[in-house]
Amino acid sequence: MQVLVINSGSSSIKFQVFTMPSAEVKCSGLFERIGLENAVITYKVNGEKHKKTTDIPDHKVGLELVAGYLLDSEIGVIESKDDIDAVGHRVVHGGSTFAETVLIDDAVKDKIKDLYSLAPLHNPANLEGILVAENIFSKAKQIAVFDTAFHQTMPEKAYKYAIPNKFLEESKVRAYGFHGTSHKYVTEKAREVLGNDNSGKLISVHLGNGCSITAVKDGKSVDHSMGFGPMNGLVMGTRCGDLDPAVVLYMMDTLKYSLEEASTILQKESGMLGLTGFSDMRDIEDKALAGDKTCMDALLLNAYRIKKFIGSYISVLNGVDAILFTAGVGENSDIIRAMVCDDMDFFGIKLNKEENAIRSGEVREIQAADSKVKVLVVPTNEELEITKQVYALIN
Repeated sequence: MQVLVINSGSSSIKFQVFTMPSAEVKCSGLFERIGLENAVITYKVNGEKHKKTTDIPDHKVGLELVAGYLLDSEIGVIESKDDIDAVGHRVVHGGSTFAETVLIDDAVKDKIKDLYSLAPLHNPANLEGILVAENIFSKAKQIAVFDTAFHQTMPEKAYKYAIPNKFLEESKVRAYGFHGTSHKYVTEKAREVLGNDNSGKLISVHLGNGCSITAVKDGKSVDHSMGFGPMNGLVMGTRCGDLDPAVVLYMMDTLKYSLEEASTILQKESGMLGLTGFSDMRDIEDKALAGDKTCMDALLLNAYRIKKFIGSYISVLNGVDAILFTAGVGENSDIIRAMVCDDMDFFGIKLNKEENAIRSGEVREIQAADSKVKVLVVPTNEELEITKQVYALIN
C-alpha cells in the first residue's frame, strides 16, 4: 500500500511517500519559504538529495510541483498517479467536530472551511492541499489527521476560558491545542528512549514558523500554549503569540483598524517578522551574530517567552523529567536552545555546550552531566505519525 502524506503548512509543504505496513520511505521532500522570493525545494530519493531554488508563489503551485517530482521519469517513485492508494493530510484545526482521523468527504471539507477563521494561516492551505490532491490522485482515499486531536485529553481547568459559560456550551469556545501530531510523535519517541519510569513528566517544545509548547503527563497532553486558534502562546514567525486583549480593542476602537486589518497585522505581520523584518529564524540568527541589535533583542525576547512557559508547566506537572526540543528551529538552532536553558539552574536545567552544538538527525541528549533534568533534541516526523493513523483507519 502506497501512502502519500502532505503536510501543507503556513509557509511550507512537507511530503513523503510510504510503503505500508513496513513504513518504508520511498521519497521525501520539503518546499520552504512559499510566498517569498527564492523558495527552496529539497527532494530526497534513493539516498540522493536534489535541491534547487525557485519561486513558489502559493501552495497550489507548490503541490503541483510535488506531483511533478513524484511522477518524474528519472527521480520519481510512481509510474502513475493511480499508484497512490491513500493521501493523508495534516489539518490544523478540527474544532469540536473532529477528535480523530477521518475519511474526507464534502461535509468534512465544508467543516474545514468553516474553521478558516480559527486557523487562517493553516486551514486554507490544508484544504488547498486536499483539493489539489483529489484532482491529481483521484482514485486515492483522502484522509484528514487533525492537530487538535492529541490535546483532547486536556482537563477542563486547562482548556476552559474565564468568560460566560454560554460561550463554551453554545459556541464551543475553548482552548483546543495544535501541533498535536508532532507533540504526540516526539513524546512517544522520548518515552522509548528514556523509559516510561523516567518520562512521566515531559515538556515538548515545538519551534518552527509556528511554535507551541505542551505539558505531557504519562503520555497525555494536560496543557498547551495555543488555544482557540493557533495564534497565542509563544512568539512565532509572523504571529504575535500571547497578547493583552486590550491591545486588540485599542487597535480597533482608538486607532481605527478594521477587524480584517487587525487580524492581518497580528497573524501575518507580527512575531519575529514584526520585530525584525524577517520571519525565517536562520536569517534572524545570521543578522544577530553579525551584530544586529534588533535581531539579537528579538531572539532574547523569543527565548524569554519559552522560559516562562517551561516554568509554568513545571508547576502544572509538579516537576519535569525532560524537556524536548523539536521542529525546524527546535532541532537546528543551538542558539535558541542555549538561550532558553540559560539561567535555569534553580530547576536543575543545564546544557552541555558541545553536545548542544552538534547537528544530527537522531534523538540525542544535550544536557550537562550534572543537570537534574534531561534535555533532548527529538526530530519530529509528523508524516510518519500521519501515515500510521491513515493506515489504521483504512484497515
